[in-house]
Amino acid sequence: MKRSEAGRPNTSAAAPGALAQRFGRLAIASLHAELALAHKPGLVTPTDRGSHDDMDAGTFWRSLAALRGYFVAIAQAGIEGAGFDTLRRLGLHAEDAMLGATGGINTHRGAIFSLGLLTAQAAQLRAQGAVASGVQVCAGVSQWRDVLLDAPLDPTSHGQRMRRAHGVAGVREQAADGFPLLREIALPALQAALDAGLVEDAAHTHTLLSLIAAVDDLNLLHRGGIDGLRFAQQQARTFLARGGVWQDDWRAQIAILSRAFVARRLSPGGSADLLACAIFLQRQART
Repeated sequence: MKRSEAGRPNTSAAAPGALAQRFGRLAIASLHAELALAHKPGLVTPTDRGSHDDMDAGTFWRSLAALRGYFVAIAQAGIEGAGFDTLRRLGLHAEDAMLGATGGINTHRGAIFSLGLLTAQAAQLRAQGAVASGVQVCAGVSQWRDVLLDAPLDPTSHGQRMRRAHGVAGVREQAADGFPLLREIALPALQAALDAGLVEDAAHTHTLLSLIAAVDDLNLLHRGGIDGLRFAQQQARTFLARGGVWQDDWRAQIAILSRAFVARRLSPGGSADLLACAIFLQRQART
């Protein structure tokens, strides 16, 4: 660290700029929006634990408070063109902060990874003068493809055990390929719902159910095995085929679906992370 002529540390070079602060706040706001959504089968909401005994909305609020600095820092790293090792190190420190705030409960590990990379890339593109679409930001993450695929994994994590047992791709492969689930499912679903004039509450629920219908969610596999995953996917597809959130009684239908998920202890956490990412990508293109 350089020192000023007065002998005090000069931190201006390392301090995050206004752009990093803006994108960091936007990332946290997107996670807040996902948590605040009331119509999420099996997931934690502001008034419901969903299928979880070990966490509630308060657990998530504490986690988000601990992660505020991370998203600003990773946005700044993106602006500065930092290498993947730097981004990964920031992510690992963020995981420690999350676990410290929640008493060891994993609330946002997937979002730390996926939304962190997207925040870094979106901030980098904006610093270069581009107002990038969500699709462009996703595609830009694939610049780290080789190092993403070579990065070490935690073989003891629930997600990695399910990934090996069932031969499905995880978030690392999604990131390396430029997040096709976001580009091809979540972002089109969200934009179509908003273009149709739906309020954000309904648009976000539509996006989440579209993801549940299509994603091989490792959290669903962990909690319910292949039968649980297929049940969740089929229930979401049935809801969408009936008209989804365009039905007058869609909230009542989601409530029924939620009870079915809770009875089977199913929680589509991977889809929830992708919803937060889609919200971020849609919003960053407007700011």
